[in-house]
Amino acid sequence: MKTGVRTSSSAKAAPERVDGRRERSRSSHRRIVEAMLELINGGDLAPSAARVAEEAGIGLRTVFRHFDDMDSLYAEITATITERVMPIVTAPYPDQDWRANVRELVRRRVRVFETTLPFRLAANIKRYQSPFLMGQYSKVVMLERDLILRLLPGEVLGDRVSVEALCAALSFQNWRALRHDQGLPAEEAATVMGHMVDTLIAALPKGAAV
Repeated sequence: MKTGVRTSSSAKAAPERVDGRRERSRSSHRRIVEAMLELINGGDLAPSAARVAEEAGIGLRTVFRHFDDMDSLYAEITATITERVMPIVTAPYPDQDWRANVRELVRRRVRVFETTLPFRLAANIKRYQSPFLMGQYSKVVMLERDLILRLLPGEVLGDRVSVEALCAALSFQNWRALRHDQGLPAEEAATVMGHMVDTLIAALPKGAAV
């Protein structure tokens, strides 16, 4: 007598249907995030949920099934961009003079700022209506400032005016002004930022530049 348990075809099909739904859900999620980034990179700095749905080729209801509101979508995109740029931000610095490391920081800032420019322009427009983007803005400003302070020797840290000037020169706000407001190409904007930093370092009191 056979003792094995026969599995019906319907029982086998059920997990396949579940897996298929999950894969479609993951695909829709990715398409929404990619559509949002495409729109922003294409110059639409404040796309609506309806515009995102159209770009992704899905229904508006699907967008809100995956994201309760636009803030949750901004959070997802922020995580995606952060994953891309953090290896640049957190890479160790060579064992060299602090001034050389500050110049290396300029090069890193240029890469990160240029990579994130469209999204940060969009976030700047929306942050006054978005608790998430406003909170994220404050965190990023503090992080960027802290990364500068870590490179400066005590003698320079004691010169408050020079520290604040370096933070301003190396800020995204400065990069935005050079690229967006003044319309400089990225290479020229990088040269200007580097010149500003070199000028500030050269202006330090002799006792502070050791």
